Amino acid sequence: MTQSLTLRVQNLSIAIAGKAVVHDVSFEVAAGERVGIIGGSGSGKTLTALAIAGLLPDGATATGSIQVGHPDGTTTELLALSDRDFAKLRGDQIGMVFQEPKTALSPFQTLGNQMTDALALHYRLSKSERTAAAVRLAEQVSLKDPARIVNAYPHEVSGGQRQRAAIAAAISASPGLLLADEPTTALDVSVQRGILDLFNTIVDRGDCSLLCISHDIAAVQLVSDRILVFDDGRLVESGSAIDILERPAHEVTRALIAAAGGAHT
Repeated sequence: MTQSLTLRVQNLSIAIAGKAVVHDVSFEVAAGERVGIIGGSGSGKTLTALAIAGLLPDGATATGSIQVGHPDGTTTELLALSDRDFAKLRGDQIGMVFQEPKTALSPFQTLGNQMTDALALHYRLSKSERTAAAVRLAEQVSLKDPARIVNAYPHEVSGGQRQRAAIAAAISASPGLLLADEPTTALDVSVQRGILDLFNTIVDRGDCSLLCISHDIAAVQLVSDRILVFDDGRLVESGSAIDILERPAHEVTRALIAAAGGAHT
C-alpha cells in the first residue's frame, strides 16, 4: 500500500495558447493532510489540479515546480515526467476524482471494470481477482448491493452511486495523494454530505493526503484542515480552515463565504 505523499507546488504558472492563466502559485500539502482550494469560475483552481495530475489540456504549458515527496525521503518532479512515466504514477500514487462522473466514466464499460482499471494497469489480475477487487472497492465506498453495482453500467445507477464508483476507481491502487475536483457539484444536496464524509473516511483509514477543489466553501470546509483561496489565477489567501472561515482577510474569501450563507454547518 502506498503511504501518504507530500505535495510541494512552487512558482507554478500555466499558460494556454501563450496566455497566462495561473500566476506564480506556491503551496504545500503535508503527508496525511486535507487541503481545500476554493475559488470562482476561472480562478485557476481546476487547472492547478490538472497540472498536478499531468492532465492539462492540449495547448497548455506549465512552468515552475510540482514535487511529490515519498516516505523514503525521495521526491519526484512531476513537471519533468514524460506522459508515459506520468501514466505509471497516476492511479498508483496519485488518484483523481473528476467533477462529473457521468462524463468521466465510460458508458461502454461496467462500473466494476472501471473501478479496477488502475489495478489492472499496475498489477496482473485474473478475471476473478479483478471482480473480487471491484466488489471490495464497492464495499469500501459504501455502495449498496456491490455484486450488482460492479456489473452495472453508469446509466443504470444514480448520480451518487456513479460518484462513489468514480471515487472507488481513484483509490483502487491506494494512491498516496487524492485529488478531488468539484466532487459534489453535480449531486443533489442530500447526497453531497455523504460523499464528503466518504473522503474523510478514506483519509482517516488509509495512508492518503487529500486536495479538494471546489467553488463551494461550505463543502470544502467539511474536508479541509487548511484552505487556499484562488482568484484570477492567483493564490490570494491561505490559512487554517477555522481562520479562513472566521477571520477572512481577502474580499474574495468574504464573498465566497457570503455566497455560501456563512459556510458553517
